[in-house]
Amino acid sequence: MSRYTAATDDDRQAMLDAIGVGSVEELFARQVPDQVRLRGELALPDGLSEQEVYGHLRELAQRNVSTEQEISFLGAGMYDHYVPAIVDMLCERSEFLTPYTPYQPEVSQGSLQVMFEYQTAICELTALPVANASVYEGPSAVASAAYLAKLHNGRPRFVVSAGLHPHSLQTLRTYARGFDAEIVEVPLIADGADAGSAEAPDGGRTDVERWREAIDENTCAAIFAQPNFYGVVEDAAALAEAAKQPARGAPANGAGAAPPVVIAQVDPITLGILRPPGDCGVDVAVGEGQALGGRLDFGGPSFGLFAAREEFLRRMPGRIAGETRDVDGRRGFVLTLQTREQHIRRERATSNICTAQALNALAGTVYLSWLGRHGLVELGELLMARTEYARRALEAIDGVRTLYSAPVVRELALQIDGDIPALRRACADRGVNPGADIQALTGRAADNGGLLVAITEQRTRADIDRLVAVIGSAIAQQRASAAAGPDAGAPREAVPA
Repeated sequence: MSRYTAATDDDRQAMLDAIGVGSVEELFARQVPDQVRLRGELALPDGLSEQEVYGHLRELAQRNVSTEQEISFLGAGMYDHYVPAIVDMLCERSEFLTPYTPYQPEVSQGSLQVMFEYQTAICELTALPVANASVYEGPSAVASAAYLAKLHNGRPRFVVSAGLHPHSLQTLRTYARGFDAEIVEVPLIADGADAGSAEAPDGGRTDVERWREAIDENTCAAIFAQPNFYGVVEDAAALAEAAKQPARGAPANGAGAAPPVVIAQVDPITLGILRPPGDCGVDVAVGEGQALGGRLDFGGPSFGLFAAREEFLRRMPGRIAGETRDVDGRRGFVLTLQTREQHIRRERATSNICTAQALNALAGTVYLSWLGRHGLVELGELLMARTEYARRALEAIDGVRTLYSAPVVRELALQIDGDIPALRRACADRGVNPGADIQALTGRAADNGGLLVAITEQRTRADIDRLVAVIGSAIAQQRASAAAGPDAGAPREAVPA
């Protein structure tokens, strides 16, 4: 390792002399208690040459399977969308290559303009007036929005739909412990018990009446997902209205008290065909931005989007870029608001994140510009049509039904008779990733046997037909094995005459 260490023995001795310590050992002895120090060598194998390390890493990499090698219907928050070459080309330009905070606007106009254009695009998508220059990813965006609500009204209770992504719910629970807040989960409507008509079933949507009853004068925020984790399209306007008008007999918010902050976790790809959250009465819209120009590289990379009504402007996390004119009247861009602890007093800070995601947000901006207004609508319509095709084809398999009957956009939850992990392995052996094990993500007993199938424009009708074939084959194989019994194929013991 010495060749990778810049400090020489003389350099180290000079540093030790400067602080009045005789050796590195003496430095450790003064700072680290003896009972927690490791005595002896680490149990590490001998080092390898550079060529051997390269060969080892290549072997490890070959164990990975990407969407280039298999047909993937995996979603649940991360999706295999097509990324045009222009995204990489522009992201690699020197004006944008660093994601670091542009403290000096005179040398950071490229980065600042990207932030401004990104904010504009998110505002147009969500129909909300202000957006920040991104946060880390979707779950932390949800938690940051909840913190904004806590700062806004100081109440101790979050009412959350059971359709919120489980990772977002887990992150929210972690944050809520920090400021001693309670989380109340409102269930989804089960099929066969829906409140809608036969023409417009509500199975899989958040139960609006139970949502309304759960909200009281102590409710800080009401949080739901659109579409929800199960792919179901929620009635966002009804949920927002119910949050601001609690059920009859429920305690009022108090004379002159503000209603809870309504937060929606949205999928930006679906906003070309779904009513935007700002038009539905939502106060804060957050979401995961990976689908906007991001690949599935080790689960990401991603960024979180965050938009809100103007009254929440100074409580938003991260930073906001603004447009201005310089002394010569030329158009320019600056950081207008910075609410991180690096920029303002720690007790007034609303976040300590956002810097490293600017490059991913740039990819999202390029992607949206490439797609355009009409392209986003066309993409949404394509996904909806292919999802409906997949829904009908998969329901035709014996042992498969849709988990919920409400409309979906580009992801659907299936209930499958059989062992989901075994089914997924069988499909993978035939070059198809059939989707996500729902119960493995939610931990809910009711989700046992659930498979979440995601459709993108990368999945053709032929791919969907292939999915139908391998799932049908896997179910038939499981049934045949069950019928044969646990001892099928095992050698039998001799039976005495």
